[in-house]
Amino acid sequence: MMKKITLTVLAAAMLLPLANYISGQQMQLTPNNKLRMAEQIIENYYVEDVDADSVVQEAIVAMLKTLDPHSAYSTPEETTELNQPLEGKFSGIGIQFNMSTDTVYVIQPTGGGPSEKVGIRPGDKIISANDTILAGRKLPNSKILKTLRGEKGSKVRLMIKRGNEPELLEFVVTRDDIPIYSVSDTYMVDDKTGYIAVSRFAEDTPQEVREAVLNLKRKGMKQLIIDLQDNGGGYLGAACQMSADFLHAGDPVVYTSGRNSAPQHYNLDTDGPFTDIPVVVLVNQYSASASEIFSGAMQDNDRGLVVGRRTFGKGLVQRPFPFPDGSMIRLTTARYYTPSGRCIQKPYDKGHSEEYQLDMLNRLNSGELWSADSIKLIDSLKYSTLRNHRTVYGGGGILPDIFVPVDTTYFTPYYRSMLGKGSLNAYVLNYVDSNRKLLQKQYPDEETFYRDFNVTDDMLQALVDRTTADSTEYNQDEWLRSKPYVTAIVKGLISRDLFERGSFARATNMFNPVFKAALEAINDPRRYNQLLGYE
Repeated sequence: MMKKITLTVLAAAMLLPLANYISGQQMQLTPNNKLRMAEQIIENYYVEDVDADSVVQEAIVAMLKTLDPHSAYSTPEETTELNQPLEGKFSGIGIQFNMSTDTVYVIQPTGGGPSEKVGIRPGDKIISANDTILAGRKLPNSKILKTLRGEKGSKVRLMIKRGNEPELLEFVVTRDDIPIYSVSDTYMVDDKTGYIAVSRFAEDTPQEVREAVLNLKRKGMKQLIIDLQDNGGGYLGAACQMSADFLHAGDPVVYTSGRNSAPQHYNLDTDGPFTDIPVVVLVNQYSASASEIFSGAMQDNDRGLVVGRRTFGKGLVQRPFPFPDGSMIRLTTARYYTPSGRCIQKPYDKGHSEEYQLDMLNRLNSGELWSADSIKLIDSLKYSTLRNHRTVYGGGGILPDIFVPVDTTYFTPYYRSMLGKGSLNAYVLNYVDSNRKLLQKQYPDEETFYRDFNVTDDMLQALVDRTTADSTEYNQDEWLRSKPYVTAIVKGLISRDLFERGSFARATNMFNPVFKAALEAINDPRRYNQLLGYE
């Protein structure tokens, strides 16, 4: 009996400080105080030593996950990595990624970077890197970065899950310096049509685009195709400045509105320098954020056609809140709205829901990528453009004026293996290195190269031999299907390697149905104006 009484008294004595602590705080208990109390209780009473920094960090991460899919916390190291691509400093395998729940999603491969060259796409899930499993482990971004980084020239073998493909895809990426330019391609398509591909919206993007347009005008450009396919966005200011060059005085670009932030309207005071140029904007399901601001502004002001597929639907404004240790919270403080009043953000339940992350797979399964009729249009989300009162729809993302379905004609398993294992890129690198002096002598500039250079049958056979040596079984039917596209890729990669800022898209665009639809529309002034509502 005495033993039982002693144990009871001991337990009561241990709990007494906690009871006093809690009772002393009850009169002023708030969510903020409750969180502090929980931290102190853990620190004072937990059975083992506690890393207070780790506990607080995990608490912040957990809190943000209850809010929306894009509010996030980053460590000092991760904050540096997040800022580098937009500040023009970037190195590695060349991807922007997001860890959602326990999966590493590729947000965007850097244009011209190692990952893009081997065929990694937005939306791909990285299952493993070399012998390190990344999926299903809820790894911090710092661990993922450490795994994917390495010395220039070193290789990393990635196993990728893509859409509803039944098997994992293998990609061998050679780490390299990453291009720092926003304008990844620019060239004259014909004697009056210019083309500019913008890979992201960074600090220097508006100036890069302005210089590219002026350069094309000097070559006789009268109309312009702006390619924002796979452009994951970037700075709001960059999108507004770029829009300002193409819009008229008084035109609205975008506005933001949030619970604790006054509405901010971005309107133009003067005409932009390029208001007289017909414009078509190319988008797809991976065009997001700043890309949607630009394409939405061009569409709502009836300034240019949007061609492609419904954009991603990322319209939440993240404001950075840095901590003294270099870490940062990126907190959603407002929503983006196009000039007509459409909310760019697609629907989401509170928090980082799996359904939100599976949106691209759901679009694939619903048939949306193949048919515009699969997109649900809601009458309550019907809006009108500002000049010509064309009907446009909200509900998430920007719906194009001309829908173009996905075309997978050339994407055979043989081609994917050739690309994924690095055979295609390795062959081109070796070919250019072995023939660089001769190539530079025969083709002193890119114009001469594209006019006179042809990929020969001997070159293609050497590529097939290299692919076989890299353990890809030859499949004649699949090779014949992919051969025209592969031929264009080889020419584009040689151009990119041989010339500074050489154009890759110049070789491959004629295999891109979105580009072809845009070129057809802009070269038919009557149809172009009718679609914009001017006739």
